[in-house]
Amino acid sequence: MSFGLNRAEVIGRLGADVTVNHLASGGRVANLSIATDESYIDKTSGERVDKTEWHRAVTFQPGLVDMLVKNARKGRLVYVAGKLQTRRWRKEGEDSDRFSTEILLAPGSRVQFLDRPNGNGAAPEAGEPANGSATPADASQAEGQGDQIPF
Repeated sequence: MSFGLNRAEVIGRLGADVTVNHLASGGRVANLSIATDESYIDKTSGERVDKTEWHRAVTFQPGLVDMLVKNARKGRLVYVAGKLQTRRWRKEGEDSDRFSTEILLAPGSRVQFLDRPNGNGAAPEAGEPANGSATPADASQAEGQGDQIPF
């Protein structure tokens, strides 16, 4: 008997709007491109180095595809939890295989947007309505959010 754990969790910003393709079987597949950032101090130069890593997430779940079509816009902050899957294919006319590792969002996976939608994906500015309504709590949470990356 074998045992293993295949789980991937990412929090990052969407690099593009969701893309949806139609399959020959009649189903749909949704693809997300998620950027995560990290920084460190280079030991030799002493300078700060910023690094962006890109992750692909994919789902075939009809309800999740519908939700992503409505909400997944470039720049939105998103949390995804799924499992890693590597696909292998060969392009016509080439002798070598190609590989792509993705986060598969299958049943039991999770997608959660961590910001409020306002058209461009950035968090609302102080005093700006969030989801059509402004309250003092919305304004206080929005302060200090101008530092976010405006994808």
